[in-house]
Amino acid sequence: MNILLLGATGRVGSHILSYALHNKHHVTVLVRSPEKIQINNENLRILQGNVLHIDDLVQAMSGVDVVFSALNTDGTSTLSESIQLIVQAMESAAIKRIITVGTAGILQSRITPNILRYQSSESKRKSTRAAEEHQKVFEVLKQSTLDWTIVCPTYLPDGQALGTYRVERDYLPEGGSEISVQDTAWFTYSQMNSHSFIKTRVGIAY
Repeated sequence: MNILLLGATGRVGSHILSYALHNKHHVTVLVRSPEKIQINNENLRILQGNVLHIDDLVQAMSGVDVVFSALNTDGTSTLSESIQLIVQAMESAAIKRIITVGTAGILQSRITPNILRYQSSESKRKSTRAAEEHQKVFEVLKQSTLDWTIVCPTYLPDGQALGTYRVERDYLPEGGSEISVQDTAWFTYSQMNSHSFIKTRVGIAY
């Protein structure tokens, strides 16, 4: 497969990159700082650019089959601003499949199912800024023509990959409180070959 990975230098994105290259896929990464990618691999194409520049996205999507976005919020509005450009570039290039990493805050609340977790007493986080950014991504993807999946992990310690975890459509698995970065990355990566969670959010936790 020809993969475009956005957010390749982040905690989850760097593991998605490793998994994809290990399995001999062709991977394009669009990064602001190419020197942060310390990998030499004949299947890796590194493009310097910015997800807020439509021309950079269009160039990066040439010949691509699937897009992964592991972009994080970083206290900015890059996430919500870039998703509209990503969708626009994908629709122009006739690419249908996008898999993004979100947050458990944008899953439905079990206590009050008509609102999201971050809006309910279920969430322990004092700041809602990151969840609000991820919610904007969710809203844009819902209105797009794309086959999207948003993987929504709860608390993300580094830890080791256990290989066993629980997933649930639209909700965080009951009692789930954490999931490692590596297991999140593996599940996200594995959605490339799955149709189980098309056009939906999926909660992931141990």
